[in-house]
Amino acid sequence: MTGVLPSQTIETMLTSGEISVTHPPAEGQVQPASLDLRLGAVAYRVRASFLSGQDRSVTDRLSEFEMHRIDLTDGAVLEKGCVYVVPLMESLALPDDVQAVANAKSSTGRLDLLTRTITDGGTEFDRINAGYSGPLYAEICPRSFSVLVRPGMRLNQIRFRKGQSTLTDADLRTLHDRSPLVDGEAVIDDGLGFSVDLQPATGTLVGYRAKPHTGVIDLDNIGHYDPADYWEELHASDGKIILDPGAFYILVSREAVHIPPAYAAEMAPFLAMVGEFRVHYAGFFDPGFGHGAVGGTGSRGVLEVRCHEAPFVLEHGQVVGRLVYERMADVPDQLYGAGIASNYQGQGLKLSKHFKSA
Repeated sequence: MTGVLPSQTIETMLTSGEISVTHPPAEGQVQPASLDLRLGAVAYRVRASFLSGQDRSVTDRLSEFEMHRIDLTDGAVLEKGCVYVVPLMESLALPDDVQAVANAKSSTGRLDLLTRTITDGGTEFDRINAGYSGPLYAEICPRSFSVLVRPGMRLNQIRFRKGQSTLTDADLRTLHDRSPLVDGEAVIDDGLGFSVDLQPATGTLVGYRAKPHTGVIDLDNIGHYDPADYWEELHASDGKIILDPGAFYILVSREAVHIPPAYAAEMAPFLAMVGEFRVHYAGFFDPGFGHGAVGGTGSRGVLEVRCHEAPFVLEHGQVVGRLVYERMADVPDQLYGAGIASNYQGQGLKLSKHFKSA
């Protein structure tokens, strides 16, 4: 069984102890091709981001970098611009042939919450070696908004795989011919290309830019906040915008994406040489996303964009990222958009679920 492990296998891993939990699994925690990870009861404010490093534990490194501890039991604010490490409720005892990769959840990325998973002995963020046995931690750095968090909140997610399951460009072309992956021409080059939509079919709204000085966002409040208090609307009538250094943007892909039930995908940034910006954070696309098997007609990819060193002109149709497709080890028992909480099925330009519909 080679490929990304589906929901039913993750359930078995929870039963067998390959995934251990300090609290019983929450409803909806197991996703079609991933497991949501939950915050524990304490956060460590640290003076810098770090990796544990080979043969070192996160606990060892916390003794070097910890500034103070925060009890999350009754809720606590993680402040913009600070770095925190939070032990998670889940830990792993992976078989020797199973590795894992983690990523921020969609709503986390759309709030500009830099959230990465670290492990004992880890030399990379969000990458967990086959056979790893030990605890999991979330490193959290709010970039645009301070947030109120509590134990059990799910900011990141983990995907498990056996063997090499990434589709080659030839595989992608064959799959697209059989089951179209986008609603137009497929740009396939080291994955499926994503371009930005700056010429909407109606109106001139093309995105949002985070405001620099805002209030706290309670992550339990769904559909609660007025977008105007946290975001500036971006309008374009000529198919281009200028990205400002250090600013955070929510944009949308021109392509409507389909993820067939037997596949999963991950968003990866496009080559850095195309411009001074990065599309980042929330990267997992589940089986069934936008697909006709669950009544979908394609879903746009929301692009979380941060500009770096210099102002940069972004133009309609410019390729800004790519989707890397992988085979599932088996078709999941549950698909995205089919009877589970799928907040972004059929989406267009959309802020995180915490905001009222614009």
